[in-house]
Amino acid sequence: MRRTSILHVDMDAFFVSVELRSRPDLRGKPVIVGFPAERSVVLSASYEARATGVKSAMPMAIAMRMCPAAIIIEPRHKLYYQVSGQIMNIFSSITDLVEPLSVDEAFLDVKGAIRRLGSPLDIGHMIRARVQSELGITASVGIAGTKFVAKIASTRCKPDGILQIDAEDTLSYLHSLPVNALWGVGGRTGEVLARLGIRTVADVAATPVASLKKVLGAAGEHVHRLSLGIDPRPVTPTRLEKSIGAEETFSTDTTDPALLNRELLRLSHRTATRLRSSDMLARTIALKLRYADFSTVTRSRTLHTPVDSAQLIYEVAVGLLESLGPRAQSVRLVGVRAEQLEPTARTSMQLSLDGRDDNWRAAEQALDRVAERFGSKTLLPAALLERARQAEDQ
Repeated sequence: MRRTSILHVDMDAFFVSVELRSRPDLRGKPVIVGFPAERSVVLSASYEARATGVKSAMPMAIAMRMCPAAIIIEPRHKLYYQVSGQIMNIFSSITDLVEPLSVDEAFLDVKGAIRRLGSPLDIGHMIRARVQSELGITASVGIAGTKFVAKIASTRCKPDGILQIDAEDTLSYLHSLPVNALWGVGGRTGEVLARLGIRTVADVAATPVASLKKVLGAAGEHVHRLSLGIDPRPVTPTRLEKSIGAEETFSTDTTDPALLNRELLRLSHRTATRLRSSDMLARTIALKLRYADFSTVTRSRTLHTPVDSAQLIYEVAVGLLESLGPRAQSVRLVGVRAEQLEPTARTSMQLSLDGRDDNWRAAEQALDRVAERFGSKTLLPAALLERARQAEDQ
């Protein structure tokens, strides 16, 4: 059992599943979480929508053509992060060895919990039952001796399933799979390998490393090791998000500086709200701009004192925007990201002499309390009211 103690736990259509808890009438129907704007992308899709070809990150316009009957639900990111925290708390109650990969999936090494909780398969069943009973959503669990194989197993048993690949069965299982099951083998790499007659994981394992390196470069050796089930990486506990941010794609490319500044303010409030709800502070603020030709630039600034205030994040973001100088072309997307995060409880806040920074924090914390009780759109900064009115008119 200790040779097969790594679990990959992945929620099923996470954003959609969270939304369906309050809208059970939509169960069994094609549902997409995302903004209905033409140039937005699919954030999550129910399995009924996926059956028509809809995928995450697909442009919304394409998704709607593929699945015109889909029901669109606008995302509630704060709610998703709250549920994510509850998921991670369940994992942490099982083992200290938890490595989150995103808001809805993680690796767990349960070797140290076997004597207390039973076999890895028993623990996998227990996790799925707790996620279902406590959170009202479903999870799929892959169990194996390595992270790579555990993730393959969870993918292959979706949705709402569990699959254990015992150590002695690893090679026979891997070699029955198509080559694109290997990490790093996407569509283009798969085409290159197919031209050499390599279509399965077994074909990769039978190919000399030197031949793979000729066509894949340094990645050839990595792919070959995976085809033999070799993945020595341990489950590495990470408890802090690396960054928190938000971005927006405009419905029409823009050169309007007032519109860019207003969007930066809105994104700064979204980012700061998530920082405070996660009890985190950021030492670095980054700006992202994507132009009409899809070229992307980023700029960042590290602060002397960590922040979680939207106004302070906004001031840094505007300064970064101005540092770019005149824009040669219109802007398609703008984003704000908070980086170098640290827990509020372990960080000493430096108070400003004039109290301005502290006043902003106090005011925004009051907004958090109002939003928690009455909804996020109850109070808005005055500069964002025009955008809110336009959204209501539409």
